[in-house]
Amino acid sequence: MGSLFRSEEMTLAQLFLQSEAAYACVSELGELGLVQFRDLNPDVNAFQRKFVNEVRRCDEMERKLRFLEKEIKKAGIPIVDTGENPDAPPPREMIDLEATFEKLENEMKEVNTNQEALKRNFLELTELKHILRKTQSFFEEMQDPALAEESHSLLLGDEERGGQPMRLGFVAGVINRERLPMFERMLWRACRGNVFLRQTEIETPLEDPVTGDQVHKCVFIIFFQGDQLKSRVKKICEGFRATLYPCPETPAERREMAIGVMTRIEDLQTVLNQTQDHRHRVLVSAAKNIRVWFIKARKIKAIYHTLNLFNLDVTQKCLIAECWCPVADLERIQLALRRGTEHSGSSVPSILNRMTTKQSPPTYHKTNKFTSAFQALVDSYGVASYSEVNPGPFTIITFPFLFAVMFGDAGHGLIMALFGLWMVWREKQLMNQRKDDGTWSIFFGGRYIILLMGCFSIYTGFIYNDFFSKSLNIFGSSWHMANISDEDIKNNEMLELDPNVTAIYTPGSPYPFGLDPIWNMAENKITFLNSFKMKMSVTLGVIQMTFGICLSLSNYRFFKDPVSMFSVFIPQLLFLMCIFGYMVFIVFFKWIVYDASISYKAPSLLITMINMFLFKFPDSQDDYMYSGQKGFQIFLVLMAVACVPCMLFIKPFFEWRAHKSGKRTVRVNGATEDTAVIMDQDEGEMPPRPPRGCQATRKRRSLI
Repeated sequence: MGSLFRSEEMTLAQLFLQSEAAYACVSELGELGLVQFRDLNPDVNAFQRKFVNEVRRCDEMERKLRFLEKEIKKAGIPIVDTGENPDAPPPREMIDLEATFEKLENEMKEVNTNQEALKRNFLELTELKHILRKTQSFFEEMQDPALAEESHSLLLGDEERGGQPMRLGFVAGVINRERLPMFERMLWRACRGNVFLRQTEIETPLEDPVTGDQVHKCVFIIFFQGDQLKSRVKKICEGFRATLYPCPETPAERREMAIGVMTRIEDLQTVLNQTQDHRHRVLVSAAKNIRVWFIKARKIKAIYHTLNLFNLDVTQKCLIAECWCPVADLERIQLALRRGTEHSGSSVPSILNRMTTKQSPPTYHKTNKFTSAFQALVDSYGVASYSEVNPGPFTIITFPFLFAVMFGDAGHGLIMALFGLWMVWREKQLMNQRKDDGTWSIFFGGRYIILLMGCFSIYTGFIYNDFFSKSLNIFGSSWHMANISDEDIKNNEMLELDPNVTAIYTPGSPYPFGLDPIWNMAENKITFLNSFKMKMSVTLGVIQMTFGICLSLSNYRFFKDPVSMFSVFIPQLLFLMCIFGYMVFIVFFKWIVYDASISYKAPSLLITMINMFLFKFPDSQDDYMYSGQKGFQIFLVLMAVACVPCMLFIKPFFEWRAHKSGKRTVRVNGATEDTAVIMDQDEGEMPPRPPRGCQATRKRRSLI
């Protein structure tokens, strides 16, 4: 049964694994990817399971790896992804991994702390350097008599105290550029204009030691009189998060301090460079292995999470598990169990027993790199039930073709096909070099879909005669203008080409492939193409719907469900054919019967379908498309109306009657059986009873 057209035949199996071999066996089964485990402990809290401590340790390892990954990306170091897929490490290696991650995390935190402290000191020294440089220019300006008199008058006011000049105090600091206007207004209002502020911007932005962002700052110096204003100015500076620095009063002291600051900056820059080099070396070393470490940590976590679904027997030495697996791969599963037992060094072999159940198994479709994208596309709309027909293989043709019917441009289709062909051609290189970009992953995963969509678009583009929205005259038009003179072309803004005239159109010699390019010059091009594409789309849609209904017949026959066959399939098919099938019929009938000579007599298809449902028919027999049209259309409408109650009521009636009689139909491995309502359908036939303390349930599942 397992093939492209139906899901694989599945069976419920029971595993008996020795405790020391369980980890290795689950690891081998995980690499195989053919087993879906069931939770045998649904009533046990997640924090009370046997391997919860190991899962927490794995979570902690992932947290440390995410921290390292964040630091690597922050430093702009590329993460090496070789495409390597290592096996899950043995449990004893988990301790080594934890020690390695702990050492790297502590080292990175220590380096980050030291680097942040060094950057903070470097920022303070840099700001002090700018303050000493800028304040020197401020004091030199204050030597100007006019400016000194102005500042002195501003600070003293109208009256001098005792006729003696007062000594001016000052503070200097640095503030963020965006806070400066507000800072000035607050100083003016709080000090009532009794301070003198000078400020200038630092040309080069400074690096914030915490965030690493570039910040623009300004140097300011404030002159004032008295201790009261000094206290008020310092409080305002503190409120605006301005940093104040000591600034000597004499030029000699300022010069001496500037020399000392420059020396300390040079020494600090050397230490910073060495710290940055050490940090870079550590991150580069971690970037080479972090992808492999992530895979190992996640595999260990998946194994222990799966082991939490198992039950222990009474001896506490054997783990019991239940899983769904494909019947065709049972031998591969047993070989994987044997390999796991050998790797663990256990002398007791692992046991796999098939169980009988009436539960509906999970759906599993085997895919490869070509069919996986199409199967994922189908599964995104809904996964087929167990043993039902799989629409995936049919989607390989229908989806790209229907896309091309909509797209229909040979030029753009060629670009799409070349892009898909490039991804297929360089598949291995791109797979090894793939990035974490979600958009690129989607494109690369659907490379075969893109290739087929491009190829079909080229085909439909030639049918539409559309190449980058331009028509191609490859074979020469079948329309001629032999009997139309140049004078007629000059005197008439629009000319009508009659296909009934042999000199204009040669009967029996249409354009060899696709649309005649002369339609690109016609006034009624849009009307003609819209009508043509609409009728073609309706025809293709009806064919696809009919095909889908026929697939349901295959399901009903496979599951031996005659009730659905007669109450669902036949009414659905009749309803579709009586309405939409008849519409497709009259489309082709009109194309064949009404040629150019009698095209003016052809009725409108839309009006014909509307009148069909309204039972309005023409009085004259000449207005009918064919003889017996009236009676045939009445019969089709009545047949379609009669199919509606059949689809709505017949099958529910049979299911209601089966329920009243105490039986219902259950699917078992592709067949149907009747089971009494007394037995819970979810439980079905009870499997062999596991040892005490290992009560099996089938409600929660884990996929490995």
